[in-house]
Amino acid sequence: MSEFVKEAEQKMLKTIEAVKSDFASVRAGRANASVLDRIQVEYYGAPTPLNQVASISSPDPRQLVIQPWDSSLLREIEKSILTSELGINPQNDGKVIRLTFPQLTEERRKDLTKQVHKYGENGKIAVRNVRRDTMDKIKSAKKKSEITEDDAKDFEKELQDVTDKFTKKIDALAEEKVQELMSV
Repeated sequence: MSEFVKEAEQKMLKTIEAVKSDFASVRAGRANASVLDRIQVEYYGAPTPLNQVASISSPDPRQLVIQPWDSSLLREIEKSILTSELGINPQNDGKVIRLTFPQLTEERRKDLTKQVHKYGENGKIAVRNVRRDTMDKIKSAKKKSEITEDDAKDFEKELQDVTDKFTKKIDALAEEKVQELMSV
């Protein structure tokens, strides 16, 4: 495998990890702390990830409990959750914030499915962008006579095979997440 393709494959692997992270942030009717990964809280004037200013636990399958280390953050955390796209109203009891995850309605499941497909499509676009950039590098190397025309063709075929493998992987991950959403 050429250096061009190895480098592209590393970037595509990072894209897969990003897509998995996106999928994890889509709630599937069960309480999962990863849905809070994207929530930022204003802490001493700087946006800080929620999991760095509070402990997050799940006492039962439908509930998350957020306990900030600094109780003055309760209002700020509550505000951040309300402005996020979670669609859950936090209950603040003065010490902790409780998030109760309702059963998903059919309509909400379909909305979440669309969101999963959007994340999957964004991942595939990122993979194709890596392929395009690598193709440009291969063509540039061929122009500079650093590689032969036959090598360039082989590298391009290898690169296309790797790209196909990663787009299929993203499709499989998206399908898995959709199944999870529809079966809850």
